[in-house]
Amino acid sequence: MKSTPAAALSIGELAEHYGLATHVLRHWESVGLLAPGRDTAGRRVYGQQDLLRVGAILCAKDAGLSLAEIHALTSARAGAPRRVLLADRRAALQADIARLQAQLALVECGLDCPHEDLLTCPNFQAIVERRAGEQDRGPGRAGTPGHS
Repeated sequence: MKSTPAAALSIGELAEHYGLATHVLRHWESVGLLAPGRDTAGRRVYGQQDLLRVGAILCAKDAGLSLAEIHALTSARAGAPRRVLLADRRAALQADIARLQAQLALVECGLDCPHEDLLTCPNFQAIVERRAGEQDRGPGRAGTPGHS
């Protein structure tokens, strides 16, 4: 991202600032995420608030929010609707992190395993057994220890 410009921006300048294609900004406008002003010729004009808003949209996308969720988040100025949306996203991220930690533990176990056949490794077998037991209980698997 380039340094923050001070003056009004064209769609091309705003898109370039964030490394986006102009059609992305037009799409975000069509779904209600952006509402640029217009000059006398009808061309879009973006100000500092639009610059900040595009940055916020990109951060929200980085957090895994859909455009519909971002619209709901930016439309809910405060209170319960915003907190519910963010609490739901936090729960989803925590579940993703737990799943990824379990995957990493399995890979690390395999990397650290001194056994010729991974399936004969007691640590690997314990991970598999724990996974089978957690499958019966549903999502939210915890991480697993590797070799000591």
